[in-house]
Amino acid sequence: MYSHKVSVQSCFQCFHLAGPFCSVLVGRLGCRATVMLGGVLSGLGMAASSFTQSIEQLYVTAGVITGLGFCFSFQPAVTILGHYFVRRRAFANAMSSTGTALGLCTLPFLGNYLHTELGWRGSFLVLGAVLLNCCVCGALMRPLQPPKHRGQPLMNHGPPPPEEEKVTKEKGWMRRIWNYFVAALRKHMAFDQLCHNSRYCVYAIGITWMMLGFVVPLIYLVPYATANDMEQGRAALLISIMGMVNIVVRPPFGILFSLPWFKGRHIYVFASALLVNGLSNTICCIGPSFPVLLVYVVFYGLSMSVVGSLMFTVLMEIVEMKRFPSALGLLAVMESITLLIGPPLAGVLIDRTGEYYHVFFACSAVVASSGVFLIVAFSWLDKRDRKLSKQGPPSPLPEAARPAVDLAPDCQYRSVPTEGDKDKASCEGDTSSV
Repeated sequence: MYSHKVSVQSCFQCFHLAGPFCSVLVGRLGCRATVMLGGVLSGLGMAASSFTQSIEQLYVTAGVITGLGFCFSFQPAVTILGHYFVRRRAFANAMSSTGTALGLCTLPFLGNYLHTELGWRGSFLVLGAVLLNCCVCGALMRPLQPPKHRGQPLMNHGPPPPEEEKVTKEKGWMRRIWNYFVAALRKHMAFDQLCHNSRYCVYAIGITWMMLGFVVPLIYLVPYATANDMEQGRAALLISIMGMVNIVVRPPFGILFSLPWFKGRHIYVFASALLVNGLSNTICCIGPSFPVLLVYVVFYGLSMSVVGSLMFTVLMEIVEMKRFPSALGLLAVMESITLLIGPPLAGVLIDRTGEYYHVFFACSAVVASSGVFLIVAFSWLDKRDRKLSKQGPPSPLPEAARPAVDLAPDCQYRSVPTEGDKDKASCEGDTSSV
């Protein structure tokens, strides 16, 4: 049991801390190759765990290697959605995040069944084979065609640009290495967004603070129920019910949030869902009975569905798609800190007080306060932008404030005519002939 917890924790660390490295691979190899590499790493790491002989070896195989594979499979999949979908981006993110809820329902039962029938070594082998299917999913991610530049001269004999002249005049290998290091940090760590994009900075702070208490109730819900004389099977059923709520609710929420009325309001819906999610944790404090906890998991699952559907949609609206991989990588590093210290802090609180409901109170305060912070901060930013737009003529927008729906500069999009477009074109043809 201890080895399982160690491997899970190390896998969780690598999943978030490898975000910047994943953004480098996405820039170099593309989303398809990175996802396939992640599938190979996660499958091999999980399969190799069945041959380990010590906790240290399990830490490397199931923790580091599998965690890197998860990171390389997850972040490019989220990135490619932003390139594929523009108008229905909220619905696409909601549908893709339904897989998380599906795993929340099925993997606990599958894991228990495999452990009973095959043991932990056989379970690792089967799960490794399952994870290799990520290579198939990555192969289906068709890369977008770059635009073809026509009419450009083959050779340019003119004077070099000022930037090139500055680079050629620089002397000293130490300075060149330092400049390359700074340029790499700027490109793959999105520190420029954190410093100059106020909306991204506010969003990153809110998400980082939210993660301190967002996943803790999922960890301590079953122990809280079993500590109050509830059967293990009924307690585990609560998690499955929460996953079922996510599966059923996320697609309709995705369709709803894709409506034109919600354009520009996704951040407020997201923050309101955080507020409801935080307040729902207080339901557990009423009592540990099954009906009370059933009401809790329903409210928690509904708010969790909204949060999971809009988390990456809001980030895509705040930053340009060409900076999304690096912005997501930096956000993953920031939230990994609070994700890792949240459960241990909750354990210390339980040890000091001897009661589980103090943890749910603390999580309620943390998550609800993050929602209030995002609502107040973005309301102030919107008010400031409206005031600046009234004071003078609109100036060219910087990179941090460009519109959310921005096509990637290295990708070429082709609009596919719908039935409505065909009907409209035929009507226009009839009127022109008349």
